[in-house]
Amino acid sequence: MLNISPNTINQKLESGRFNSFSKTSLSGANQMFTRWLVGTMALIVVILLLPWTQNIQSKGKVTALQPGQRPQSIQSTIAGRIEKWYVREGQLVQKGDTIVHLSEIKSDYFDPDLVSRTEQQVDAKEGAIVSYSRKVGALEDQIAALKSELEFKQQQLDNKIRQAEYKLASGIADMEQSYYQDSVATVQYNRTAQLFEQGIKSRADVEEKRLKMQEARAKYTSSRNKVEESRNELANARLALNTAQYEYNQKIAKAESDKFSTLSARYDAEGSVNKLRIQASNYEQRSRFYYILAPQGGYITQAIKPGIGETVKEGEDIVTVMPADYELAVELYVKPMDLPLVRPGQEVRFIFDGWPAFIFSGWPGQSFGTYSGSVVAIDNMISRNGQYRILVGPREGGKPWPDALRVGSGAQGIALLNNVPLWYEIWRKLNGFPPDYYTEEKVELPKLKAPVKSIK
Repeated sequence: MLNISPNTINQKLESGRFNSFSKTSLSGANQMFTRWLVGTMALIVVILLLPWTQNIQSKGKVTALQPGQRPQSIQSTIAGRIEKWYVREGQLVQKGDTIVHLSEIKSDYFDPDLVSRTEQQVDAKEGAIVSYSRKVGALEDQIAALKSELEFKQQQLDNKIRQAEYKLASGIADMEQSYYQDSVATVQYNRTAQLFEQGIKSRADVEEKRLKMQEARAKYTSSRNKVEESRNELANARLALNTAQYEYNQKIAKAESDKFSTLSARYDAEGSVNKLRIQASNYEQRSRFYYILAPQGGYITQAIKPGIGETVKEGEDIVTVMPADYELAVELYVKPMDLPLVRPGQEVRFIFDGWPAFIFSGWPGQSFGTYSGSVVAIDNMISRNGQYRILVGPREGGKPWPDALRVGSGAQGIALLNNVPLWYEIWRKLNGFPPDYYTEEKVELPKLKAPVKSIK
């Protein structure tokens, strides 16, 4: 019987009396399966409705927060040969402690008295500068004396020219007087000669007038010669004045040329002195670089050039030092797609290598063994690995990081984002959508003023 009719007879039939009914009836497992299936579906629905914290996961390493607290290499400032080590690897050194001693390998610095001898050269050049300065002073005095002498010479020659002019004027006056006397004597002679021919005057009178005429003519000739002589003297005096000015100007120019040559030599000496001072200072500073000192307190981690007698170049690494006092941070790299989700001050959870942890990435409150941090810095330029570097430091008020944690240890970072339902997170991942990073912040819109000419 299929028992598919709406008119059942199960109440009238005693099914217990027959074994076939017991073998064909439904078992209780069917009901149990139904209950389990309904409960499981209800549990799945409840789980899908649970809140889930979106996150970004990235691997990184432990580093120091401050650049000056990170491991550093100590280089050799000069080229040299290693003579002695004063430390060993793993040793704690303080700032200013001697690490290694170098010796010179360049022939230009082999002289042990190089600094003192350079200073002697400086003293010699300074003495030359003093001599040049004195010579300049002497030349200036000589130039002043030549100018004074030229002034006196000009006054002397001016007086001589004035005397020559006066003498010339006197000679001209005498010549004019002699000319008039000669003219008068000639007229008297001619008149006396006419009177002698007429028999009025005697021959003696004629001879006397002739003698007077000759004397007047000789006196006129003498005065004319004196005038010419005075003119020549005046021209010579004027020429002497010009010659004196030329000679003294030439002497003054030569003295000034010697003065400027001396000044040039003094300036060259001053430049040489400054150059020698720089060399002496450089030599002194170079001698201090023979001993390499610790720039800060820290631990010697590795000797890169350990051998005695090995040569090192300028700027070559010799030893690496890890600062003793440092503040830890974690260096993480995120993908460019996740970069807009990261902001300074954002919380990041860490799992450090060597420290056990039990985590739920979506439920950070239920995780165990994780440590919290805050984003301190975000690089604005992409790194060589195609990702952006972020620096995360310890979070204030969070769980302290382990004391035994060292720089260079591995770390797994989980940056916490928004809280969403679990079903939404599953749907987002299946569709490849990015996490929600929009914040519900109230944005105040700018107040716009009405235009002056508004339409009513």
